[in-house]
Amino acid sequence: MQFTSHKRRRNPSVIIVSLIDVLLVVMIFLMVTTTFKKPQPALKLALPESRQAQPGAADTKPLVITIATNAPYFYLSETPVTIERLQKELLAAVKLDPQVKVAIRADKKSPFGEVVKVIDAAKVAQVGSISAFTDKAGKP
Repeated sequence: MQFTSHKRRRNPSVIIVSLIDVLLVVMIFLMVTTTFKKPQPALKLALPESRQAQPGAADTKPLVITIATNAPYFYLSETPVTIERLQKELLAAVKLDPQVKVAIRADKKSPFGEVVKVIDAAKVAQVGSISAFTDKAGKP
């Protein structure tokens, strides 16, 4: 008695073309739905408005000091610093380049005393020039 038949079994075949199609659709879906982020600033500032402000010359890049509305108030580029550290950084920058320029980015609502501290630190370090970032008046 023979209960099992000896049929030749075929190896299962993988249909590569269908797999490639599915993979391509998934890849296109991921590419379309992915958002590309632009570098976001660390602080969102509402700059003061000025009607008389003119764009600055782009001959040398200034040292940007950001003043926030709450502590830590001072940021040198993107890193938070104390006023003492800011003073040391300004002195080091003046030693490298006596004509170094400082640009202040202060929020409308940042304490004016903190702005004065930065200006004093820049004057003690004897920087070449001090300027401020502003928005055009009437800009929404």
